[in-house]
Amino acid sequence: MTDDKVTQSKNILERFSLEGKVALVTGGGQGIGRGFAHALADAGADVAVVDLNIDTAEGVVKEIKARNPKVNAIALKIDVTIESQVKSMVAQVVEKLGDLTIACNNAGIGEWVDSEVMPYEDFQKVMKVNLDSVFLCSQAEANHMLGKGYGKIINTASMSGHIANYPQNQSAYNISKSAVLSLTRSLATEWADRGVRVNSISPGYTQTALVEDLLKTELGKKVWPVWKSLIPQGKMAEVTDLQGAVVFLASTVSDYMTGGDLLVDGGYVAW
Repeated sequence: MTDDKVTQSKNILERFSLEGKVALVTGGGQGIGRGFAHALADAGADVAVVDLNIDTAEGVVKEIKARNPKVNAIALKIDVTIESQVKSMVAQVVEKLGDLTIACNNAGIGEWVDSEVMPYEDFQKVMKVNLDSVFLCSQAEANHMLGKGYGKIINTASMSGHIANYPQNQSAYNISKSAVLSLTRSLATEWADRGVRVNSISPGYTQTALVEDLLKTELGKKVWPVWKSLIPQGKMAEVTDLQGAVVFLASTVSDYMTGGDLLVDGGYVAW
């Protein structure tokens, strides 16, 4: 009898299931992180919603429990730029939810400012939140996952890690996200033979509350027509457009993928 993986494997939809898994999402109290937390819970995972703003994190937990009563969800107030708090985050997730199988390192900030006048302190802050935190979180998460021989780390990069955005000036953000892509590849190769997969998602322009507020400003009204002209699909992503990518990377169906990046940008980078 031949070993036919196609006919003997679980149904493909079963392999997308996250039942029995435990996930955390940093920056999970709003925007893309909120969408990720909901997606992971919808797929069956217990979820820790991590954010600096405990009120928004607790709000997302309430939403998750109302939508998925069987899912266990908790909120944690953590500053992901502080190593001791990051280590505490992992310890609390393991203690309260029993394990850590999936980690979405999503917290980040952005700033539009001309490079010739950007204060160095502001540049450092962008790097600390967008890059240093991803390293600290990945390190702490992997120290648990490597001991188990399995885990999924999913970093939020950006299409801005692949391009230089136009017409807004945001060099610090672009640099930080390019570095996240490199960090993702580097960690993936280090941990590949020990069962921990590290991948990233690169969203394009996405319709979050923060972006909606920005587009109401004078600058926002100027940049949106340019953005739209550069997106082949002619529209921004909804947060829900990113949910399939995170469930794919979190589930066993993507176990052979590591060091990769999923661009979800409406075709922006394709041309």
